[in-house]
Amino acid sequence: MALSAQATDVSVNKATEPLFKVADTPQKMLALGESRLKDYIKTIGLYNTKAKNVIALSRILLEEHGGEVPQDRTLLEKLPGVGRKTANVVLNVAFRQPTMAVDTHIFRVCNRTGLAPGKTPLAVELKLEKVVPKARKLHAHHWLILHGRYVCTARKPDCPDCVVRDVCAFKGKTTLEAPMTKASAKKTAKRKTTKTTARLGGRKAPRRSPGGAAGS
Repeated sequence: MALSAQATDVSVNKATEPLFKVADTPQKMLALGESRLKDYIKTIGLYNTKAKNVIALSRILLEEHGGEVPQDRTLLEKLPGVGRKTANVVLNVAFRQPTMAVDTHIFRVCNRTGLAPGKTPLAVELKLEKVVPKARKLHAHHWLILHGRYVCTARKPDCPDCVVRDVCAFKGKTTLEAPMTKASAKKTAKRKTTKTTARLGGRKAPRRSPGGAAGS
């Protein structure tokens, strides 16, 4: 989790697969060292800072926690590079605690749908803890992340294919066949004209006579 900030799951998984074959404990990570660690994670964003944090937190885990990851949010947040969201993910995934890790996807979904609106991730998290049923809390943040990543996307949410569209408070719901406004129609026509002109090498398309033949 300390490597995931501002990086995709794909890039992190690709880098950590070979890394964890040689260093999968705090002891082995310290033995690997910051310089060699960078070689493994240099394809991930902010890898210099992340390598420094991983080595520092590995040392703290050994010196203060017996080499074990603490099951307490406050202690986790004291580790270098670990914020509240990361701490919540660790508690939820590793220790099966019903925490709500609010990332950009969950923040957007909760505010857009009206499920748990809030101006800050913490505000959204606290509201989620109140509205999500106890039986659903363990996996809720995973479901919300996936919903935000693949359905309730930032630019163009797929409202027609959304399973909660009937209870969603979003006023700008998209439709399968949204009516085209005059402005949109003009833009579409202009794009088509530009493409046609480009295909003709910069020349305008010849006009056609009423009989269908191209004019000279």
